Amino acid sequence: MRVLVTGGASGLGAAMVARFAARGDDVVVADLPHALAALEGQGDPSGEAPGRLHPLPLDVTSDADWAAARAWVHERWGGLDVLVNNAGVATGGRIDVVGLEEWQRVIDVNLLGVVRGCRTFAGDLKAQGSGHIVNTASLAGLVHPPGMASYTAVKAGVVALSESLAYELHPFGVQVTALCPGFIRTPLSGSLTGSDTAMDAVAARLIDSSPYTADQVADALLAGMAAGDLVVLPDPAAEAAVRSKHEDRAAYDAEQRRFAARIAQLEVGQDASGKDEG
Repeated sequence: MRVLVTGGASGLGAAMVARFAARGDDVVVADLPHALAALEGQGDPSGEAPGRLHPLPLDVTSDADWAAARAWVHERWGGLDVLVNNAGVATGGRIDVVGLEEWQRVIDVNLLGVVRGCRTFAGDLKAQGSGHIVNTASLAGLVHPPGMASYTAVKAGVVALSESLAYELHPFGVQVTALCPGFIRTPLSGSLTGSDTAMDAVAARLIDSSPYTADQVADALLAGMAAGDLVVLPDPAAEAAVRSKHEDRAAYDAEQRRFAARIAQLEVGQDASGKDEG
């Protein structure tokens, strides 16, 4: 199959790329130029060998880059089978600390980057009567903890977009999947550069201490795609969190309020675990 993965040079994107390539797919690894440097020499300039990687510079906030990616796909392959909108940045922070410029950045990358990808290739997939769009959302798109409103808002938007498109594109034979992992160990914590440094540190610890790996999530994604799942929850913790929200709302609310209380301690020089920072 012909696959394009954004944010494909590292982390979860790289794990997805490896899985697709291992099954013999031809994969465009779309990412920012500096991220692609590590892949130099792995691409196939002819674009003809199956199961090979094809690095392609792509800033998901750039309409021109998306147009160039579509042109590359048409010239080399004549079409696309799987689009994976995976590129994203980690963000978060308390509502009175994080500025609107940070909100705009995460909207541009994590939400509108997905929208741009879908808009770029949806017409082609409809015309060929087949295809699959994967949008990397997050558990944060389904459950909404305190202290990370900008992230939960855009990831909820990605889930909603995916559900809407799943119905919209179904008559044309095009499937849509929203991937909703919880915290997984990836380099994403390195993109936490917001103004709420205390919350960034909390999020980084949760990412770095996660028991789940990008490889596990990529495996779950391919299984979910094969099963035709609209939403893929790739780990037991994510499943439990969603189940709690829907089946035991009182317990879910109590847990989120306890977390909010720990976050409130950041105001008095403690971390979110209640330990003194100094």
